[in-house]
Amino acid sequence: MSRYSRIAGTGGYLPETVRTNYDIAKMVDTTNEWILERTGIFSRHIAAAHETASSMAEIASLQAIAESGRNAEDIDLIVLATSSPDRVFPSTACLLQQRLNIRNCASFDVQAACSGFIFALSVADQYIRAGNAKRVLVVGSEINSRLVDWTDRTTCILFGDGAGAVLLEVSDEPGVMSTHISSDGRYRDLLYLPSAPREKSCCGVGERYIKMQGNDVFKIAVNTLGKIVDETLAANHLEKSDIDWLVPHQANIRIITATAKKLKMPMDRVVCTIETQGNTSSASVPLAFNQAVRDGRIQRGQTVLMEAFGGGFAWGSALVRY
Repeated sequence: MSRYSRIAGTGGYLPETVRTNYDIAKMVDTTNEWILERTGIFSRHIAAAHETASSMAEIASLQAIAESGRNAEDIDLIVLATSSPDRVFPSTACLLQQRLNIRNCASFDVQAACSGFIFALSVADQYIRAGNAKRVLVVGSEINSRLVDWTDRTTCILFGDGAGAVLLEVSDEPGVMSTHISSDGRYRDLLYLPSAPREKSCCGVGERYIKMQGNDVFKIAVNTLGKIVDETLAANHLEKSDIDWLVPHQANIRIITATAKKLKMPMDRVVCTIETQGNTSSASVPLAFNQAVRDGRIQRGQTVLMEAFGGGFAWGSALVRY
C-alpha cells in the first residue's frame, strides 16, 4: 500500500507588539505611503525581549497538535525551519522538543532562509513516504527583528516576527501531492546574513544584519517562481485552473501579484497576510496557510499551491490537497 502524508492540523503565533509604518517613519527617513506602495506592508509584529524562536514555535505547535486531535507524544520527528535560532546548537527543534516534553523523537533544524518551511515540509513528506515516520511536526519560526538594522530603511521596513506550524501524518491518500526544492549559490551576495566568525566583512557593527540588493532579488524571484509554478503543475498533470488557492511567501506584494498573474488566479484566491505581518521569512507560508484554514477560506479537499523564494538563492513549492 502506498504511503503519503497529509496535513492534520495547523497553528500560528504572532507577537503582541505591532510596529506600523508610522512608527518606522520616526526611526528612519521614510513614510507610510512609500512603504505601502512598494511593499504592500503596513505593519508587522515584533517579538518581546523574552521571546525566542523556540518559544513562539511552541505556541504554534501546540495549536497544530490540538487541531489534529493527537498528543505531543504521538510525534516521532520535528523539522523546524529558522534563520534566527535560539542558539547555534542545540538546534531550535531540539529546544522545541524539550518545551513539548517529547522524549522518543528526533528533531533538527533546516536553514533555507525564506524558503525554509517548504524545504522542511519536503523533508518531512519524504520521511513519511519512506516509512521512517508517522507524524512529523513541521515548523517555521523567526525573530527577524533581531536580524535587521533599524537604521537601514531598505531592510527594516520589510520584516516581522512569528511562527507557523503544521502536523503532518501518514495517509493512504495523497495530501502533500508533491514538493519541489532548488537552490543556486551563485547569488549568495544578493541577499544574506553575514556569519560573524567566518567572514571578514562581519567585523563591523553594520555587518551583523541582513543585507539585500532589492531590485536584483525582485527580478530573479519573479522569474524563478514562474518557472517552479509550471514545474509543479506539470509534475502533477494539472492545469492552472485546478488550483483552488495560492499561499505564497509574503515577501513583497508585487512578487505575489506577479505569481498570481502567472497562474491566471484572481487575488481573492491568493492568501495575503503581508499587509499586517510583513515578511516573516520561513514562518510566512505556514502562518498564511493557518490563517486561511482558521477563517474558513481553505476547506478540506481543496488544492493549495505553496511557494517561496529566499536567500541562497533557495526556492521551492508544495502542492497540497488539504
